[in-house]
Amino acid sequence: MITLEKVRQRAESDAKTYGYFLNPDPEFLQNLLEGLRENEERYGYPSCPCRLASVKLEIDRDIICPCDYRDPDVAEYGACYCGLYVRKDVYESKAVPPVPERRPLEKQTRSYAFTSRPTAEKKPQVATTSAKAPSEIRKKLWYCRQCGYVVFREDPPYICPICKAKREMFAEITVQVAEQG
Repeated sequence: MITLEKVRQRAESDAKTYGYFLNPDPEFLQNLLEGLRENEERYGYPSCPCRLASVKLEIDRDIICPCDYRDPDVAEYGACYCGLYVRKDVYESKAVPPVPERRPLEKQTRSYAFTSRPTAEKKPQVATTSAKAPSEIRKKLWYCRQCGYVVFREDPPYICPICKAKREMFAEITVQVAEQG
């Protein structure tokens, strides 16, 4: 069982590492931390408490807290989408701004497609965009041209977790296998 204290320590440590603060509202912060703990116990990974997880790690990689969208959100708005992480000025003012969803609609749709369950009265309606099944997701090797960080996933992160370079600094690594004859 994952303790709430362990979840809090992990979030505080991550916030301190990147110069962020946790939400200044103690009750709201408590709810977010409880959501993280519940998601980690439920899925085996701490998916964002503010987003619907698909229960498929390969689909949810971008929303494992701290999610891929946190740093650009905090830079632009002063807080992440759920409000767990905030900048110093937001922490001191205690006024956490609303942050629009940055996660691409295609990725949201995949989560909804895997979590929708038909009921006797009503069948779920899934958006008509292409919701790829996990087997159809093509993972790639990406490397940060600034620091050399390498990651294996569908898309490069928005910001390099090591050097904070923007997504544009990532390049795909392609491997060519020579035929032996």
